[in-house]
Amino acid sequence: MNDKVLLGTLAQARFCISHWRDFYELTKPKVVALILLTAVVGMLVASEQLPSLSVLLLSLIGIGLLSGSAAAINHVVDAKVDAVMARTHCRPIVRGRVSHLQAMLFAGLIGLVGFVVLYSGINPLTAYLTLASLVGYAVIYTLFLKRATPQNIVIGGLAGAMPPLLGWTSVTNSIAPDALLLVLIIFTWTPPHFWALAIHRKNDYAKANIPMLPVTHGVAFTKTMVLLYTLLLTAVCVLPWLAGTFSYVYLVVVTLLNLRFIQYAYKLKFHANDDTAFAMFKFSIWHLLWVFVAMLVDHFIF
Repeated sequence: MNDKVLLGTLAQARFCISHWRDFYELTKPKVVALILLTAVVGMLVASEQLPSLSVLLLSLIGIGLLSGSAAAINHVVDAKVDAVMARTHCRPIVRGRVSHLQAMLFAGLIGLVGFVVLYSGINPLTAYLTLASLVGYAVIYTLFLKRATPQNIVIGGLAGAMPPLLGWTSVTNSIAPDALLLVLIIFTWTPPHFWALAIHRKNDYAKANIPMLPVTHGVAFTKTMVLLYTLLLTAVCVLPWLAGTFSYVYLVVVTLLNLRFIQYAYKLKFHANDDTAFAMFKFSIWHLLWVFVAMLVDHFIF
């Protein structure tokens, strides 16, 4: 009897751990990690002095929880779409490991906690801007724009570009032009990043009836837009240097990164093979990460 009880307890414990991993997956932790990195850069670049540990931690907790809440809502809204796409068909809601109600309650709980943490522990401006980002991504983009226009990722990209501003306001309680330039970098980076993936997954989006640019306007046109946006991104990345926010060190690093990005975009347009689009998508993630690391290094060392 004792052995059976022990085995039952262990089985229940394994189920609970597995179940909580499903909820953790709902928050899209890799995406949230990149969001938090850009928010940290916004915090640290906003002032010559380091923010206090409490401001840093509370900001990251609040922004992270609200971002995770938006991701969980996205899982619920996109469950039918996810079910027919190879990239997403194993997500927890699609497989029935988490119900729609459970996911929405989870999203509501962590979103509420995140908002309260920011409102009471940081400042109302950051709390409301982060909440607006949640609504922009989880509702306006996911529920409406994604299904309404092939420019969905351009228009809806503003919500995903907000984290540097959120970090900035958490320290300064104000919106500054320099912070908006950091937002503009992510806003301009988003189309070539996402359209490269959309090219790679064109058939999935067509099957799911999602009007992504490769589906509505063709792959050749999308490749042209990717190249043009990559060139635009190169120009936008220079703006913080022109504004005096960063030094020549930042300029050199981002120029090299953008030249590599352009090389990918050029190859995608004129000499693509089956792996080029996905390779560019993967590089774009590292590109954004290193651009913001370059900001951090430049700000504190040079």
